[in-house]
Amino acid sequence: MIPVSVVIVTKNEEQNIGDALESIRDFEDIVVVDSFSEDRTTEICRKYTSRIFQHEWQGYAKQKQMAVDYAEKPWVLILDADERVTPELKSEIMEKIKSSGFGGFYIPRKNFFLGKWIRYSGWWPDYTLRLFKKNLSFVEQREVHEKVIVKGPVDYLKNSLEHYTYRTISDYIKKMENYSTLSAKEMLSKTPQPSSLLLTLKIIASPIFTFLKMFFLKQGFRDGMHGFILAVLYSFYAFLKYAKAWEINRFTVHGSRFTAI
Repeated sequence: MIPVSVVIVTKNEEQNIGDALESIRDFEDIVVVDSFSEDRTTEICRKYTSRIFQHEWQGYAKQKQMAVDYAEKPWVLILDADERVTPELKSEIMEKIKSSGFGGFYIPRKNFFLGKWIRYSGWWPDYTLRLFKKNLSFVEQREVHEKVIVKGPVDYLKNSLEHYTYRTISDYIKKMENYSTLSAKEMLSKTPQPSSLLLTLKIIASPIFTFLKMFFLKQGFRDGMHGFILAVLYSFYAFLKYAKAWEINRFTVHGSRFTAI
């Protein structure tokens, strides 16, 4: 058994959670923090662990920190329901935690879009800090794109997590609606009431820049049609993020929603 706590937060993940848990069944401690799923998520989880805790959703960062707090082992691995730990990664984790002087490790992720591993488009190697010592680390509190902060030196692992994100275009669109709202709110929390001119320029320029960056600078064209679709979707995400920030900012400044003519 691997002496690491794996923590997962869930909400209606019956399509993903079984494969995620199967990939970590040989870890000594598995913690699931569930936000009162209405499908078979918790039923599936009970086949792999008894350490299931239910809490109302408080945001990505707070929910993951709560899961980390439940961990019983000195080393913690954060896993999302749509991720899988490969045998090669398990072996490397075992080796590193035995003799490492580091407080945490970045892990590369193989991101799959519509069933294909995306090797370009800025999606590989997509390092994310997921393995860390509990007593030296915490989850940074932010609206979206939360990350782990480690007090001490960190290193990089060679073997990757497999991330089966966005199995369909509809999948992406559903998540984009939520993430773009959270990103807009976070942006405005850091820069309250930015000028309408600045936001207007961002609305126009950011989608164009995002597409050019992903498809050309990050060589998304080498991912074929998958790369083109991704670049278009991310451009629309950039548009929505700044458009929503503009909308929220206008509402805050004027005190009421404006009426269409």
